[in-house]
Amino acid sequence: MTGETRRLIFNADDFGASHGVNRGIIEAHTAGVVTSTSMMVTGSAVAEAVALSRDHPELAIGLHWDVWGEDERDFDMHNLPAVRREFDAQLARFQDLTGRNPTHVDSHKHAHRQAMELFCELVAPLGVPLRDDGQVRYVSGFYAQWEWKVTDLAHVSVQSLLDILRSDVHQGWTEIGCHPGYPSDDYDSVYLHERAHETATLIDPRIRAEIVSRGIELASYADVDIA
Repeated sequence: MTGETRRLIFNADDFGASHGVNRGIIEAHTAGVVTSTSMMVTGSAVAEAVALSRDHPELAIGLHWDVWGEDERDFDMHNLPAVRREFDAQLARFQDLTGRNPTHVDSHKHAHRQAMELFCELVAPLGVPLRDDGQVRYVSGFYAQWEWKVTDLAHVSVQSLLDILRSDVHQGWTEIGCHPGYPSDDYDSVYLHERAHETATLIDPRIRAEIVSRGIELASYADVDIA
């Protein structure tokens, strides 16, 4: 996994959160560089996401574990038995919906980082990467709110993503996290209109051209071989 080749995954979080998010992710996959996505089985549009995933089998589908949502629901990440139960329930829901295991696991608002040791234990039997477990380097800079609720669209511009490709994609596996989407009536979030700007950047032909010119291999989480 750490040879000379640079392998890059663009992973879109929040698949299933809403119709608008689903639309943006599929557009960024079919017309842009998104190769993987993480599905929220708690999302209001998860049934649509599952149907779309069947129409786009090359889009790798992971589990986007979610206990906080957009309304900051109360969930104690230090209650490890509760974390375990909720992981098992969401994994079972994912398997019921898709008929298979996720290609990778991450979490909404990176909740799993607060119980990383337990999550490594929970994900290990699946034989797939967990975000931040060292298998795939995670790059988070392509995001318009580096400060909570303060939007700076320069961070999701074409130039910003070109800079990330030039400086942050090294040998081995890299994931660039992203949040494409569009506003829709079934979803409210502090990170909403920014998603359309991300979508526009991800489908801009200059991004794929830069990937090709730098000899970077665009891949998905389905391609990652866990040793």
